[in-house]
Amino acid sequence: MLAATTLACVLLAQLPLILNPGYFSHDELQWAAFAGHDAHLMPRDQLWTDLQMFQYRPLTFSLWLWLSEALFARPQAFHVVIVAWGGLNAALLAWLLRRFGLGATSALCGALGFALSPFAMHTHGWVGTIGDLIWTGCALATGLLAQRERGAVLTFAGAAVLTAIGLLAKESAIVIPGLAALGWLLLGRRRSWAMATAGAMVPVAIYLSLRLGVILFSPREAANYGWSFAYAPLRWLEYQLYPSIPTRLGITGLLEKGAGDARLWVAGLVWLAVAWTFWRAGSRWLAAFLLVGAAALGPVLILAESANQYGYGFAAAIAGLAAAVWARSDRRGRIALGIAAVLSLWHGVNVMRRMHEVGELQAVFSPAMADAVARAEGHPVRIRAADAGQHWIYLRLSLGIPSYAGVPIGERVRLVGGSEDADYVIEKDGALRRLE
Repeated sequence: MLAATTLACVLLAQLPLILNPGYFSHDELQWAAFAGHDAHLMPRDQLWTDLQMFQYRPLTFSLWLWLSEALFARPQAFHVVIVAWGGLNAALLAWLLRRFGLGATSALCGALGFALSPFAMHTHGWVGTIGDLIWTGCALATGLLAQRERGAVLTFAGAAVLTAIGLLAKESAIVIPGLAALGWLLLGRRRSWAMATAGAMVPVAIYLSLRLGVILFSPREAANYGWSFAYAPLRWLEYQLYPSIPTRLGITGLLEKGAGDARLWVAGLVWLAVAWTFWRAGSRWLAAFLLVGAAALGPVLILAESANQYGYGFAAAIAGLAAAVWARSDRRGRIALGIAAVLSLWHGVNVMRRMHEVGELQAVFSPAMADAVARAEGHPVRIRAADAGQHWIYLRLSLGIPSYAGVPIGERVRLVGGSEDADYVIEKDGALRRLE
């Protein structure tokens, strides 16, 4: 009953994501092309056999191709699949919290706190985050398996299988053994959590033996995949502060303005109040707050840029811990947790609203762009956003798309700045107006 209630609440709360008539970014359009007109650019068997690919995510990419082939022309059907998937992850969290001894109401609130956070809203609204949905679900299922204590062999094998599935979806799943180890350490060093840790370590060890050199030293596809251990403190701080800044869509570049951004100071005070609440509940709770959150982020902390979807597993961990510590908090602690929850919810709603707006623009812009390219008969088409604030949207929607609706795009579209000559202006509703 709790799982069904959680899923229903997520579907209802994220209805604007489900009803989104379009898509958020270029990768959704790219994979639609790979599933159709440009299938030769992404051989499906190569997804599983080429271990030297920088992003070896065969399960994610295979599912993405199949879903794009079946649903891309019906965005709302595609979105309901992704949101429902996210709702199932929230249901897994609620179920896990019940296993930890929380009441049904507290477990439901923790699960919804996760699902309605800005990290989850972004992940559930962007089709390109299937990998995050899979590995986080596998991590939650591993926790359920360990907490249930159904036998050492079953726990070991189940954790190994779930972690392997997660790794085939996204490399972020390498954090699962670390999360299980923290479960063992913080929950009384129970045998079931030790077996889950050991089971999860097996596929991770195999994966890293095959892939570590590729991940660390192969040429980067984009600057944001650069890495250095020196980035870790800044990345960690960004993930802590971002939920309490409701006026910001993306986490990338959060600290660029430095101390001059008053929102960072407010978010910092909220975070300190929450950390103080965990400390008041006991040193073990503060350790869990700091260590489990960092473990859920794992390798993304050393990347050159933060990203909303990278914080998806982190959001599940922190929301679950906050729900657990609520019952152990006094009035002041609950006020601190309540303020943090309200800011996160407000932020999540803003992210959802903005993603819906981008989808509405994409649904108009992409067909118009394809039509303009078709009319140009091979000549490049220069386009310019009438609203400079929308430039980033169209940059994402026109970047590296092989084709759209069967029309070859590639390098035939160039988005120019406000002072440059253009063939078309993109109106505020996404339509193109030809300039004479």
